[in-house]
Amino acid sequence: MNTVALITGATKGIGREIARQLGEAGYIVLIGARDPARGEAVAKEFVADGIKAAAVQLEVTDPASIRAAAARIAAEHGKLDVLVNNAAIIPAGDGGVSEVAASALRAAFETNVIGLVEVTAALLPVLRKSTAARIVNLSSSLASFTQVGDPASRMSTVRTLGYNSSKAAVNMVTVMLANELRGTGILVNAADPGNCATDMGGWDAPRTPAEGAAVAVRLATLGPDGPTGESHAESGRLPW
Repeated sequence: MNTVALITGATKGIGREIARQLGEAGYIVLIGARDPARGEAVAKEFVADGIKAAAVQLEVTDPASIRAAAARIAAEHGKLDVLVNNAAIIPAGDGGVSEVAASALRAAFETNVIGLVEVTAALLPVLRKSTAARIVNLSSSLASFTQVGDPASRMSTVRTLGYNSSKAAVNMVTVMLANELRGTGILVNAADPGNCATDMGGWDAPRTPAEGAAVAVRLATLGPDGPTGESHAESGRLPW
């Protein structure tokens, strides 16, 4: 039986690499994309490489787009085995507590938290059709109170309140959804890809998008005895 994975924000960076790696593992990958043309271009490239792929128009801040994507997946596949909530932003005007623009805070939470929750809720009916669904939320070490609170940690020097606090909220969503779905066979975890060379991470970052994607792919392909309600990086479980 075909195994189907949807990755939001999958036209570039880490999301694209997650989609590629899942596709290379034999999954049908649905390329979640705000821009249909970019999504189709990535899907076409993957298909040329022997990956089963299709583009799905999905703007995580647009409820109509979310509903349409969920309806399409239900109609065309009847189930969803993996949801990777990768789409996220560091908004313009983000900064420290004393300087951040209120609009930046709103934008960060609208995409990184509210959008993630609405996408997940809309897709839960098709995820429940899978025998062993997996939900992976992309988080960050910048969401860890333990690491950001440590003056010796580089994370304590990064002043992007909108991004950091919205990703901390994603961690809470992860834990609460894992508790809600405990016993259903659906495992829910957060993945920290590390500092990767992308538009968001900066092109001088030390890790490649492919390296960053690996932990999300591992969590997306967990066996039935895998963890749920946890945050993991390549090195293992992270402190909240």
